[in-house]
This record gives sequence, structure tokens and C-alpha cells, in this order.
Amino acid sequence: MSALHDRFLRGLATAPDRPAITLGERSISYAEAHETALTWAGTLLDRSPEPPRSIGVLAHKSEQAYVGVLAALYAGATVVPVHPDHPPARVRRALAAAGVTAMIADEHGAALLPDLPAGGLPVLGPGHLAARPDRALAAPRPATPDDVAYLLFTSGSTGTPKGVPVRHGMAAHYFALIDARYDFHPEDVFSQTFDLTFDCAMFDMFCAWGNGAAIVPIPLAGYRALPRFAAEHRLSVWFSVPSAIGVLRSAGALVPGALPGLRWSLFAGEALRLADAIDWAAAAPASAVENLYGPTEATVTIAGHRLSPASTARGVNGSVPIGPVHDGHDTLLLGPDGEPVTVAGGAHHTDGELAVAGPQVCTGYLDPRHDEGRFTEHGGRRYYRTGDRVRRWPDGELTYLGRADDQVQIGGWRVELAEVGAAMDGCPGVTGAVAVAPAVDGEPRLFVYYTGEPSPPARIARHLRESLPVGLVPKFYRHLGALPLNSNGKVDRRALTARASAELTREDRC
Repeated sequence: MSALHDRFLRGLATAPDRPAITLGERSISYAEAHETALTWAGTLLDRSPEPPRSIGVLAHKSEQAYVGVLAALYAGATVVPVHPDHPPARVRRALAAAGVTAMIADEHGAALLPDLPAGGLPVLGPGHLAARPDRALAAPRPATPDDVAYLLFTSGSTGTPKGVPVRHGMAAHYFALIDARYDFHPEDVFSQTFDLTFDCAMFDMFCAWGNGAAIVPIPLAGYRALPRFAAEHRLSVWFSVPSAIGVLRSAGALVPGALPGLRWSLFAGEALRLADAIDWAAAAPASAVENLYGPTEATVTIAGHRLSPASTARGVNGSVPIGPVHDGHDTLLLGPDGEPVTVAGGAHHTDGELAVAGPQVCTGYLDPRHDEGRFTEHGGRRYYRTGDRVRRWPDGELTYLGRADDQVQIGGWRVELAEVGAAMDGCPGVTGAVAVAPAVDGEPRLFVYYTGEPSPPARIARHLRESLPVGLVPKFYRHLGALPLNSNGKVDRRALTARASAELTREDRC
């Protein structure tokens, strides 16, 4: 299968009358989604002066979101997912950079259109173009492995989002490996926790659809009562960021045997704490638990580790290893100078920044000006620099150590923020913690936000001194009811850093 949407066609052939998408009380079958996508694609092609190169999907966990992705692919275009809650200025930049010439919007997205440069563009959605069944395509338009299937925008250090083009061939290689790794089947029901702007959503959709299975978006209330929601919808495959585990724990839902119907439990997007993984495994005793890893630039995930008793030995800072990199890829570990790390004789492991090359890895951003510093040439191959520091064991297993830019110098100490956060996790009553280092008057200050039971700062610091050098013990602590999450469900470290900076600035004024 060379085209990403061929996976949906495989599911259609396997289970035409089974649900492909369940939205609340409504289920959309494979046959219905297919016919709707052909109609939407044909309607947009009919209203466009020339076939659209890129189609924006301005929708969030709705029929327009999921069928819209399919319709854009059927039209032979690149899918450009856009979150309706993102700032209009960011959305405008993404649409302009992607060259979007047609759009699909749900009710939420349509409300944003007056703030966007969508004038003159054909828009299929509430208050705009209506679907024309008489213009439906007879079949999806073809795509080649080199055509771009979808375009996602990641954060840029300059404040300008970076477009990551994922080609049909990259996706085909990825899903072929995934098919070999998992035993998904038509009776499976996949959770859908990710927004379309987060590439893990592609895993949910096209793993399910490639096997005739269903996806079920998880509403906010579904997290708070996940055992009941999972049972009612017969969830068998769970995939989310690790932060979801803390949400369940806070709601009192993370108890042994709470999720008996899960067969697979997958986590990605953040470091997975070993303690969290063990608690989840107890809640889902029939489920295999895996920690998946991969930047958007490497097509969803590019490594995976299955939880086992051996996981403890390879964990660092209380985290679960991320596993070996997928077959067919080459890796380098780079030092601070950007050069490959030389392995010392007899060394048991090697640490460095992970760089990856291979069939899943994009060779450059949409705007080549963003390539500088993110791609490097070694031995005639072009590698993507992930910015993630890892430990490589002799058998190729990798353990995530933290971001290469997650180190700060405080009082002469080189501080790894992930290490401080892991030490906080060991404090009595603490259920989650994030260490940040905002700069005040040019000097970084260690600041920790935590959840769980409130505790006097002196007591926390006393406990931390048992496991951290004195230079790594923070001076500032704040208790929160919950750690803030961004639109992708990850802990919003940027927001916490800004909050800490504001708090320290006020304190200095006083």
C-alpha cells in the first residue's frame, strides 16, 4: 500500500458495515465514511479552479475532523490539520505556509473563519459549501510514495511553527512495521485522545482503519470516569500521553483491575515514569504496556519498549526505556559539539543526543530555512537531530535522559531538569512534578510545581537533599491541583516556566 488512505480502503474491504468512527451515540460505518469522503473530495475539487495541493482541516474530534482527513487524501491533496483553538495568528501562518487552497471545517472551526484569510477559498462546512453527492468521486485519486500525505507544524525556537511534511512512502514504511508488531483486528476499539495536530492521532486512525477497527474520541468526562467509559465502548487499545495516568489517579480511577478490557496500552509524547507504567499495568492486567518514542520528523514513533521486569534495570530518573530504533534506520549519538560520540573501550553504555536517518525520517522542513541546526550530514547520510539525549545500551536499547536543551547551569552546577522532577516524584504524597528554570536578571532559578498532598517547602527540600546534590535542590515550590496541559495533552512546561518567572519577578519586587 503506497498511499496512506489505502489503509482505510483495506478496512473498508474487511468490514464495510462495522463502525469506523464512534462519536457519542452515533457510529459512522466504513461504507458511510467512504461515501462521505468521496462526496466531500468531489465537492471541493468541483469548486476549485485547479486541484487543491493542500486542504486544511479546521476541526476538532468531529465528523469533519476524521472524515475530513480522508476526504483530503481522496482528493489527492496534502492534509493540513489545524486546531480551532489555536491563536488565529498561528493558524494564519500555518495556512499560508502550507499553501492551503481549500478547507473543511466543523462548527467550531467555521466560527474562526472570519479571523482567517479564507476569503475566496472553497470551505466545506456549516454556513459554507454544502456537500454535493452528484459531484462525488468514483474513487480516490492516486498518490505516489513521494507525495506529501500530511503536513504538521511543530513549535519553532524563533516562535515561527516549522512545517513537517510526511510523505506517503514514509507512512507506508511506518505502518508496515506497526502491522508486524501488533495483532490489531476488526473487533478492536481504539481510544482517540490526540488532536489531529499531534501526529499520534495518525496512529489511532490508520492503525484502526487498516484493520477494520473503530476509533472512539475520548471526551473530557471520559477521562474522569474512564473505567465506565472504556467498558461501555469496549475499548481494547489505549494510546495517550503519560500525563493521562495522573488524571486517572487524581480521579481515583487508577485502581487494580479497573480496565480489564484493554489488550494494548501505549504511551508517547513525554517521558513515561516507571511507577506510572506499573500502576497502569495493574489497572489493565490483560494489557501489554508500551512506551513509544518518536519526533514528528520521524513519522509518529520510531522506537518502542514493552514493559517487563527488565525495564527497571534500564530506566534512568525513574523513567521507562524507549526501546531500540525501528529496523531500517541508522542512528548516531552526538556530543555537545555535534560530532558523533566516541565509545570508550569497555564502556557499558553511551550517552548523547540522538540523531536518526532512514525511511521514516523527513529530510527537511517545509521552509528550508528551518533546517539549520536540526539536520546534519555524516558518512554521506542526512540525519535528523532530535534534540533528545539518550543512553544507548550495548544491545541497541535506548533510554531517554531528557532534552539536550533541558540542562541549565545554576551556581556552577549543571542541572538536568528531568532529574529534579524525578527526585520530586519520590517525595511522600507527591503524585506529579515538573521542574522549570526561568531566568531572573539573567540567572536561572530552579522552581518546582507539584501535585498531590501539599507539603512545607522545607520538608520537601529536606527529602530532596537525600537524593540530590545540594546545588540541584530547588528553593521554590508551588502546589497545584493539577499540572496544566497543552492542546496535545502534554504537560505545558512553557506555561509553567512563564508562571514561575512571573512569580519570581513579583517576589523580587517585594
